[in-house]
Amino acid sequence: MKDFCVITTRNELADFLKIKRKNLTYLLYIKKIENCYTSFEIPKKSGGSRRINAPRDELKEIQKKLADALWEKQKSIWKDKNIHPNISHAFEKQKGIITNAKIHRNKRFVLNIDLKDFFNSFHFGRVRGFFEKNRDFQLPTKVATIIAQLACYNGRLPQGAPSSPIITNLICQILDIRLLKISKKYKLDYTRYADDLTFSTNNKSFLDNQEAFCAEISEEVKKAGFSINTKKTRLQFRDSKQTVTGLVVNKKLSVDRAYCRKTRAMAHKLYSTGEFEIDGQFGNIRQLEGRFAFIHQLDWYNNDSDDFFKHNAEDKNRKKNRQGDEIRTFWTLNTREKQYKKFLFYKYFFSNDKPLIVTEGKTDPIYLKAALKNLHADYPNLIVKKPDGNFDFKISFFKRTKRTNYFLCITEGGASSMTNLYNYFSEKGTKGNFPNYLKYFCKLSHPKGNDVSNKTGTRLPKNPVILLFDNEKKPRPLENFTDYVGFKDDKLKLLDDKLKVKLVDDGNLFLATNPLVDGKTECEIEDLFAEEVLNHKLDGKTFSRKDDDTNTTYGKHIFSQYISANYREIDFSNFRSILDNFNEIIESYQKVNKERK
Repeated sequence: MKDFCVITTRNELADFLKIKRKNLTYLLYIKKIENCYTSFEIPKKSGGSRRINAPRDELKEIQKKLADALWEKQKSIWKDKNIHPNISHAFEKQKGIITNAKIHRNKRFVLNIDLKDFFNSFHFGRVRGFFEKNRDFQLPTKVATIIAQLACYNGRLPQGAPSSPIITNLICQILDIRLLKISKKYKLDYTRYADDLTFSTNNKSFLDNQEAFCAEISEEVKKAGFSINTKKTRLQFRDSKQTVTGLVVNKKLSVDRAYCRKTRAMAHKLYSTGEFEIDGQFGNIRQLEGRFAFIHQLDWYNNDSDDFFKHNAEDKNRKKNRQGDEIRTFWTLNTREKQYKKFLFYKYFFSNDKPLIVTEGKTDPIYLKAALKNLHADYPNLIVKKPDGNFDFKISFFKRTKRTNYFLCITEGGASSMTNLYNYFSEKGTKGNFPNYLKYFCKLSHPKGNDVSNKTGTRLPKNPVILLFDNEKKPRPLENFTDYVGFKDDKLKLLDDKLKVKLVDDGNLFLATNPLVDGKTECEIEDLFAEEVLNHKLDGKTFSRKDDDTNTTYGKHIFSQYISANYREIDFSNFRSILDNFNEIIESYQKVNKERK
């Protein structure tokens, strides 16, 4: 990769960032940067609002590339100089509020200082001056000017642009070094998280030196072109609650209990009414998930620390499981994790904005999406082709992750987790660790509490959830599943005849399977493709149903990519039965849901 600092012209900068020269020229001098932003306001925790200036896509992509280039340059400098920085913790990979706060854990004194109007302190001249004068990032004036043009909006670094964080960290490096030097002089630790400066110490004599220390810090901050927000400056003592970037640091790192209580209350309000508020504004489900994830992140950090696992053999195994072996922590979730688990079920399976398809294999959704794109004209309720040629899917496919494995015991592959998912919709698993969440949320949303004998007014799940199995018999997953659910002969016959059946009488869970084709008595989803497709050779290799990638065969992943890339030419006629059933399930469920309201 070409070195960042050898760029001498605008065209060389465009080439370095891998963007078309004419696009950069057009953006800078014809369309102009000031016309490439959208602005909005978000509420601040302390009251009032914060204005966010976010770049539109064409500028945003360039700023991302600029940010990546600056970060790569910074890493190479640290590597060459054998530097392992641990002062700035914002906007850097492998760092964050946890790494920032843990340095100040269990200290006698914690001093928090806030820089006033942080992003607006980085004006156009300051940004250009950095790239003109800094010896590690020095560029010709004309190139430094272009970078400042790309990074600034209305003469300032905008809060909302992907290039702003890395540039603020670069410019603040000299300030960080000087503040660290003062801190060491007074025997304090120092970190910075964007505009939050934190100092801590166990030195008993700090109170005697506090005034002198603060005077030196204030002078250095002023020299660097910032000012201190004195209203947010606070000294915290060991015998009271000490917080750093929102985390309590008195002993172990933890989330403020009030934050946890608020999050639970917001979730309960959402479950009961379908909406909730954050700081007086209507919140969305992503914001609430962010709060749960934040709380869980601290639990994960604390439970994975050496101190936590030091003496307990069972917890040592738990730690091993967290690190990637067989995961069994699902069975020992703590109270906060169970709240997060409940929320995740609500998000994915109760309030899902689109009908959700849960498949056995990882490649099944790729086949189904390809079939939908090929047959889009016949299934407008499932997919729509947009004027630009792209597709808008009206259904979604469940993506299994380590998180769904950990919290819901829905593993990353295979059909066995379908049984676990069913347990949350029934009474089957209530004796274990599978509460009937469907019943819980339906009752909670009923205007008369737990009395759901009159079903009118009870809020049903938004959309259906459809479990799609391969049509295979003994001793295959479909039969194992129907045996577990307890299908009687009439329901088994209905499944054989219609290839679909409702799993829960008063709920949104359905079972579907693919048709039997070409006289077969069993069919995997791959059997729905014609023989010439299944026998297609790629680089001289043939498709292996065993999912083997060898010198002579390729597996399901490569096959699915071939199907996806060539969906226009492939015959998907045998997929119509599945898509028809999706259509019928969705239409009938939405009709019932509408009547229920």
